[in-house]
Amino acid sequence: MKRERIDPGWAWLKKFNISAGEKIGDTIWLSGAVAFDEEGNVVGGDDLYAQAKKTFENIEAALASAGANMSDVVKINTFLTDLSRYAEYGKARTEAFPGGVPASTVVGTTALVRPELLVEVEAVAVIGSGG
Repeated sequence: MKRERIDPGWAWLKKFNISAGEKIGDTIWLSGAVAFDEEGNVVGGDDLYAQAKKTFENIEAALASAGANMSDVVKINTFLTDLSRYAEYGKARTEAFPGGVPASTVVGTTALVRPELLVEVEAVAVIGSGG
């Protein structure tokens, strides 16, 4: 099977020499997405809902660059720095998946790669599985 690097065109991916994800066949494995704008600036400040919303927008953009959409997501893994704020994340997740949330895991962690980040989400999608 052919392996392709996912590249939605974000400048910060090139700056840090990392990949948004990998596509192998019809399966897409996304790296952890966070609330970065295209230049790598954090969006949302201390607003967990705003950060989660931007994170899901970034997942949607990465999927689109590989020929998939949010309905093709079959699994997400989420890392939250404050589990007491889960409801804020949950609201954004429900909005991101109006047809139903895929299989998901949420893990509490003390920190992410940048101290101002509150949420990180990995996603796995299968192109065409969402209808």
